Amino acid sequence: MTTAPHARLRRTALAVGAALLLPGGLAQAVPPGGSPGAAGIGDPYYPDYGNGGYDVGHYDIAVSYQPATDELAGTTRIKARATQALSRFDLDFVLPVSSVRVNGRPAAYTQGEHELVVTPRKALHDGERMVVDVTYAGVPSTITSDGISPWIRTDDGVAAVGEPEIAPWWYPSNDHPRDKATFDVRVTVARDLEALGNGVLVSQHTHRGERTWHWREKKPMATYLAFFVVGQFDITRWRADGLPVVTAVASDGGSEGEYAAADLARTPEVIRFESRQFGPYPFDAMGGVAPAADFGFALENQTRPVYTRGFWRNGPNIYVVVHELAHQWYGDSVSVENWRDIWLNEGFASFAEWVWSEKHDEGTGAELFSAYWDYYAGNSDFWSVIIGDPGAHNEFNGAVYDRGAMTLQALRTRVGDDAFFTTMRRWAAERRYGNGSVADFIALAEQVSGEDLGSFFDAWLYTGTRPEPTAENGFPADFQPGSLAAARRTVPASWAQIRQTHQRLVSLEQRR
Repeated sequence: MTTAPHARLRRTALAVGAALLLPGGLAQAVPPGGSPGAAGIGDPYYPDYGNGGYDVGHYDIAVSYQPATDELAGTTRIKARATQALSRFDLDFVLPVSSVRVNGRPAAYTQGEHELVVTPRKALHDGERMVVDVTYAGVPSTITSDGISPWIRTDDGVAAVGEPEIAPWWYPSNDHPRDKATFDVRVTVARDLEALGNGVLVSQHTHRGERTWHWREKKPMATYLAFFVVGQFDITRWRADGLPVVTAVASDGGSEGEYAAADLARTPEVIRFESRQFGPYPFDAMGGVAPAADFGFALENQTRPVYTRGFWRNGPNIYVVVHELAHQWYGDSVSVENWRDIWLNEGFASFAEWVWSEKHDEGTGAELFSAYWDYYAGNSDFWSVIIGDPGAHNEFNGAVYDRGAMTLQALRTRVGDDAFFTTMRRWAAERRYGNGSVADFIALAEQVSGEDLGSFFDAWLYTGTRPEPTAENGFPADFQPGSLAAARRTVPASWAQIRQTHQRLVSLEQRR
């Protein structure tokens, strides 16, 4: 997937960046004992993403939203544990805050461009449980930071969807994939609107013309994967393989909506297929959402991806569904250790499309590999991208998807199907609900295959040139590069649709 650019808050008159006072006029003071938590979790690309000093277990979020004015008001309760003696700590958040409480007591706070800095009245002990309550309100679409604003207003509502930035525009958090948590999300909207979210629908109730939708995700989830979408939808609910399925397509979506609904209805079929390839499905619900907007990308929101409806402009497109659902294993259940490890998400989900193509007789992995090799033959810009470390704000470069999938097909050729798919399944199983780095995956591939793969991965992931077409680099023994050989190759039936899908998946990168 790819997502909208990020914001480092430009404060409005509602949000005063100066030190705030506690109720009763008490000035902020650092209590004795402990030390401040770090303002970032340590990601080399984004130093102020995430925070140090605590670990979140659960978010309980309640927001109300008015589509006409884009006004959002909310309260978020964060249940966490201090991982050090903690005098103060940061939350990633950009909306104006009106109060903060820690363990039931008012806390001092300041707000900067991206950080909400909280000083509890009493320092927290290492290992101490902490409950943080934040109350806030604002207009998310008016807040831009570092030239980035990920908030998406739709024809009839909103889509709070983005990667790596979206959480700070609607709830305070420790915003990095390393700190996963479980979620309860309640969204209150006008009763004639629907609100979709992650996981299982716990309840919905109406009161005085409004309706509150309560969604729950019980498996650990990265903060950027939490979402809500508001609008008028045709919602379909059923059960498949013992799990609840919820799909939602914007009402009056025309032919795009019809194609989207038909492909999203195949979600259980795709999940069964990918389970056979990658291991058991890791979550307790499934589905998909196509809002009333063409925002240029799809995102693998946990249990329920969100798709721009433009993916269906030219007809059916099962490949984007295959891609986003593969992320449930690679990206959602197993998340990146740092954002530079993004190949583990996008290369893997792109390769899943190749497997679907192969198993459905629309082109083998080897044929797709050859087609991509020829397509990018003279494209030095494509080959110059170091997909194992693409750089900040370049995570969703097209090479991460396409060269990323080629890397996995080359690895498959190099080590054989048994070792390759064993590696893929073990990666998903052994790091289930956790995190991993590219170095971790390389180590696993070498362990499973019994081969030294250092030069192979250097060629594919860490070299800004086209790999040499050698057996060591995972090319078939009969591979014949060159224009005459290319003319003899079979172009897979899936080639055009996969190419179009990937062009849209990376389109948001251009907005950074």
